[in-house]
Amino acid sequence: MADRPFIVGNWKMHGTRAMLSEARAIDRAAQRHMKVEVAIAPPYTLIHPIHREAGQIGVGAQNCHFADEGAHTGDISASMIADAGAKFVILGHSERREGHGETSEIVKAKVEAALKAGLRVILCCGETEATRDAGNAVPYVKDQITASLPKVDKAGDQLTIAYEPIWAIGTGKTATSADIQEMHAEIRSLLVELFGAEEGAGVRILYGGSVKPENAAQILGLPEVGGALVGGASLTADSFMSIALAAESSEA
Repeated sequence: MADRPFIVGNWKMHGTRAMLSEARAIDRAAQRHMKVEVAIAPPYTLIHPIHREAGQIGVGAQNCHFADEGAHTGDISASMIADAGAKFVILGHSERREGHGETSEIVKAKVEAALKAGLRVILCCGETEATRDAGNAVPYVKDQITASLPKVDKAGDQLTIAYEPIWAIGTGKTATSADIQEMHAEIRSLLVELFGAEEGAGVRILYGGSVKPENAAQILGLPEVGGALVGGASLTADSFMSIALAAESSEA
């Protein structure tokens, strides 16, 4: 599994039942691209419908609460999303950290809850433009990852890291190839330090931040880029599977 590029669509707060047709189209197309692992994280309301119909793609959630149950109005636990059919969950996204005040300590508790529920975790990390301009991007991201991760027994099977520079999310900007390559190499070094050579080498590191068909091949061909976390370009089967095709081509 970890040897294949991992292309994940984060639908964010997009999607009603009318979007099931796009999910079906993505699933059909994914059956022709078996060298790539394809998954989508729709809104909570679509997890079960897509899981019920999908034969090839993975289905996940965009968030979960750190408690398994209780008086948390409006929240959903990891066990609930697993029960709905989710196989993974995206945690620590900058839109949760910034918009909902999630600290790395909260993210760490959510990671623990997700793993306990049997879910794989995609842990997001990334710096602001000001942090990068100040020359502190690498230590900031490494500290963020370290503070957000509990002890993981089988990191290669349970964990994926998604590096998303905040200033590139939904802006049309992308980091340069040199910047992406440097950060992914630094993240790999940290994972080996945290989990040992074998497990640390088995964790895929995705790039996210305005990934689209036009730049996917260049990004996915870089060393240590094990796939992509895709936002807006994942909302239609044509654009999303063009990125998956670029990932498949990078493996050829």
